[in-house]
Amino acid sequence: MTIDDCYQLGYIVKTHGLKGEVQIYLDVDSPKEYQNLESVFVLQGQQLVPFFIESMSNLNGAKAIVGFEDIETLESAQALKGSELYLPLEALPKLSDKEFYLHEIIGFDLNDASTDSIVGKIENVIESGPQLLFSVLADKKVEVLIPYTEGLLVSLDREEKTISLNVPDGLIDIYLDGDED
Repeated sequence: MTIDDCYQLGYIVKTHGLKGEVQIYLDVDSPKEYQNLESVFVLQGQQLVPFFIESMSNLNGAKAIVGFEDIETLESAQALKGSELYLPLEALPKLSDKEFYLHEIIGFDLNDASTDSIVGKIENVIESGPQLLFSVLADKKVEVLIPYTEGLLVSLDREEKTISLNVPDGLIDIYLDGDED
């Protein structure tokens, strides 16, 4: 299993108690969906190592206390502190046609539905408070930041790797025409 075949579930925050338990943070929308996990992959160095979960308790918001098989001392748990947790991509819950995971749209073409033209490729998704920003590499290698809300989404085509939005009027021009007088 490689890191490209997985998504980051969260990370190990700190040890808990003296019997090898750890506190984890689940960096997902619905942490309760993951309360019955049997195993996770822990990133150690550059390698994903499977760890089997013996117990998970005190799921409070996005944090939980986890006991891993064969991790029975404070010292062995301490070695895991700060490690990232991963699950295979196929473990992600299926989404509707207009829903997407942030990692999956990286590399998609962004189409401005109002002009029916490709703005560029989505290079990154920035979580900026209550709203997302799509960082799009446009013509002339210019980065264009496009705010995203569900109301702007027109379509999502996973096969064609295209997302179509109603981009606010004039926004793209600010970036692309800014150097011209």
